Amino acid sequence: GSTVITVTGTHLQTIQEPKVRAKYGGVETNNFCTVVNDSTMTCLAPGLIYNKPNPPDGALRPDEFGFIFDQVSSLLVLNSTPFTHYPNPTFDLLGTSGILEVKPGSPIILKGKNLIPPAPGNNRLNYTVLIGESPCLLTVSENQLLCDSPDLTGEQRVVIQVGGLEYYPGILHIYSDNTLTLPAIIGIGAGGGVLLIAIIAVLIAYKRKTRDADRTLKRLQLQMDNLESRVALECKEAFAELQTDIQELTNDMDGVKIPFLEYRTYTMRVMFPGIEDHPVLKELDSPANVEKALRLFSQLLNNKMFLLTFIHTLEAQRSFSMRDRGNVASLLMAALQGRMEYATVVLKQLLADLIEKNLENRNHPKLLLRRTESVAEKMLTNWFTFLLHRFLKECAGEPLFMLYCAIKQQMEKGPIDAITGEARYSLSEDKLIRQQIDYKQLTLMCIPPEGEAGTEVPVKVLNCDTVTQVKDKLLDAVYKGIPFSQRPQADDMDLEWRQGRLTRIILQDEDVTTKIESDWKRLNTLAHYQVTDGSLVALVQKQVSAYNIANSFTFTRSLSRYESLLRTSSSPDSLRSRAPMITPDQETGTKLWHLVKNHEHSDQREGDRGSKMVSEIYLTRLLATKGTLQKFVDDLFETVFSTAHRGSALPLAIKYMFDFLDEQADKRSITDPDVRHTWKSNCLPLRFWVNVIKNPQFVFDIHKSSITDACLSVVAQTFMDSCSTSEHRLGKDSPSNKLLYAKDIPNYKSWVERYYRDISKMPSISDQDMDAYLVEQSRLHGNEFNTLSALNELYFYINKYKEE
Repeated sequence: GSTVITVTGTHLQTIQEPKVRAKYGGVETNNFCTVVNDSTMTCLAPGLIYNKPNPPDGALRPDEFGFIFDQVSSLLVLNSTPFTHYPNPTFDLLGTSGILEVKPGSPIILKGKNLIPPAPGNNRLNYTVLIGESPCLLTVSENQLLCDSPDLTGEQRVVIQVGGLEYYPGILHIYSDNTLTLPAIIGIGAGGGVLLIAIIAVLIAYKRKTRDADRTLKRLQLQMDNLESRVALECKEAFAELQTDIQELTNDMDGVKIPFLEYRTYTMRVMFPGIEDHPVLKELDSPANVEKALRLFSQLLNNKMFLLTFIHTLEAQRSFSMRDRGNVASLLMAALQGRMEYATVVLKQLLADLIEKNLENRNHPKLLLRRTESVAEKMLTNWFTFLLHRFLKECAGEPLFMLYCAIKQQMEKGPIDAITGEARYSLSEDKLIRQQIDYKQLTLMCIPPEGEAGTEVPVKVLNCDTVTQVKDKLLDAVYKGIPFSQRPQADDMDLEWRQGRLTRIILQDEDVTTKIESDWKRLNTLAHYQVTDGSLVALVQKQVSAYNIANSFTFTRSLSRYESLLRTSSSPDSLRSRAPMITPDQETGTKLWHLVKNHEHSDQREGDRGSKMVSEIYLTRLLATKGTLQKFVDDLFETVFSTAHRGSALPLAIKYMFDFLDEQADKRSITDPDVRHTWKSNCLPLRFWVNVIKNPQFVFDIHKSSITDACLSVVAQTFMDSCSTSEHRLGKDSPSNKLLYAKDIPNYKSWVERYYRDISKMPSISDQDMDAYLVEQSRLHGNEFNTLSALNELYFYINKYKEE
């Protein structure tokens, strides 16, 4: 009698007193229906009346089911019976006589039958149990109701309501616990009194300290407000910089001519890095018999069997170091520059032997060419260096140079520490200044060396720059587009600050005005000299004396009244800044510093703690710098990983070497595409491109500072990660340079995969075509190095290991 039936139809409001009926065992029951509107009517399901004394346990269906609608007889009995009736729940009496004694709050168990009907769909009945007038929280199971009784006492009647039925299983007698004894009451009273006295004492003590606590709270609140302001300012600056810097960078680099190094210098810097005046560049000054012997040695090297045996024998010696391997590879390539087709045959054989050895030693195939542990690997680097020079000059050199210029200019827009190399703008977390440096941009009017009045060049500098940094920026502006080696160097120039016609003050990093605090000496900056915006300066040849004593003396006297101003407190030290490269002065024992001191410096003020607490906020600058440089990184990667870009075809050397690696993989039944991909990545990007990206000074006549080097290392690491086939799982503890480009690397990886796929689809290069290309390269560059000098250097190893 509790289930609601919804009936739908038409013209229902015309029905008078509608009913729903059911018949079972000859007994008919019915319930009234309510017409909701013309199309909907609701009825309570009719119950079943059992004639037998004990109703069945299972489900029953009525014999007849239908509706009483006016005089409509067709609906009195419907063909199908849509309802199943289940037995009503029954409940046992409480206790034996209908009275149950319980404690307040203890659970009450009401036992019964048919409490959960076995209907499909996990249907439940809604039970309500009232203890007196208060309902209790119920848990229903098949044979019992578990009731959490309300917090009542005395006799309470229990009523169970379910689906229009009510049951009265009995009465609860809820009795309270025994009252406390007199000793217990006395004890509680005494304890309360002691507690009251203690509370009063604490309140008195608290009252005395309230003022101190308030002061501390206000101070902390002030510090928090300051920190919040600094975080907001830092993030706002980073966002503003991201929007404005890209356009400025692009405009600044318009019209700059790329200072490519000539072929010989470029190849020498890759083959013999750090050695400017190598013997292979000079004529060999030796007796005729030595020259004759070296020519005979040359004939031996032109015998493939001898050359391979020579290399393998050297590599088998334990004293043949990594440096020796690189040196021998470079000397051999220099000696064979005139016979590139022969050098290529030897290189291919050495690589095939290296692959064979790698597989024999059961090393993982992906480790092949990973480290420079053999002569073949360094020879491969040199081979690509020789053959990709034209591609660099015509195609890839431009985006690489633009990236270098963009990094350099972006770094110099903010403070750079002259001692530690840390900078406000950086891609490398290790080289990031993690504190607030107050600085202003100044525009100086610079008279160039040998220049006259009226030829001034406006140059943007920072008031926190050291004098040497200012000289470098002035020289960059005055000699824009001129190769670095053809310019005057900052160390050979003096910086004059001209005030009026007669006053000329020479500015230096260290002079008699240099500030010394404790054992720290701070390099002079434009702010130290109080140089103003729009000042006239000149670059002149360095004077004989360290600095002009007369001018300095006059200047020192004029500065005396600004002593208090000059002694302003330095910026807070950064907890994370790396230890500066400090060289203590031999005579005074002082250590030099510029913007940040060594973080272990003990002379720290209480107020500095604020910056240490939030040094991580400065990592947002990495993101701002990355956003500014993104276009230039994308341009470089896109150029390198394109088979046809900017009108230049893919260099033959790349297609030829990739086909050779595929051929070796086929020969050794290596089908894993990841292994082939890794071989190609270790062969070209790792052996050649990473070296060039990290060291643009190998390709261009430029100077690379430590901060530029750190940023290029991050780009080179990203370059290699893009060539990897493995997935890098990153978290908050991953290195910042990995996190910085985490979203870009999947895109770069797709470029690399497309690049390798496009190369493999290109038609193969025949040995004849490749030999013709190599012969042409030998003809163009065969006389760059002195072959006899290279042979003479190689003979050192013949002599050292002649027994072997």
